[in-house]
Amino acid sequence: MLGLLALAVATVGIFGVFSYVVGQRTREIGIRSALGAQRAEIMRLLLASTSGPVRLGPALGLVASMAAARAMRQFLFGVSVLDPAAYVSVCAILASAAIAATFVPMRHAIRIDLVSALRCE
Repeated sequence: MLGLLALAVATVGIFGVFSYVVGQRTREIGIRSALGAQRAEIMRLLLASTSGPVRLGPALGLVASMAAARAMRQFLFGVSVLDPAAYVSVCAILASAAIAATFVPMRHAIRIDLVSALRCE
């Protein structure tokens, strides 16, 4: 139960951070749209800027969690220290949350009126 709670908190945190980062770029999106950028180009730009943490985070997290699991081996009963299903599922859930957190504000920023986007701070 504690692991599921930690996963839920991490998912909400990732969603919040990625939503905030993309939301802060609303003005940039408005300027790019005003200069003639296509929606696909803007989407590609935002996904490229958030893909680095989505790739680096699970890699570092896997290394850290494997080291922590080995250190806490004596406290884990009935659970394998290197459970690939658990690691893959957690990485997939957190990466999905990060991608969803990028898409939601991105769709809103792309559809917003250009004047409103340029006034956004």
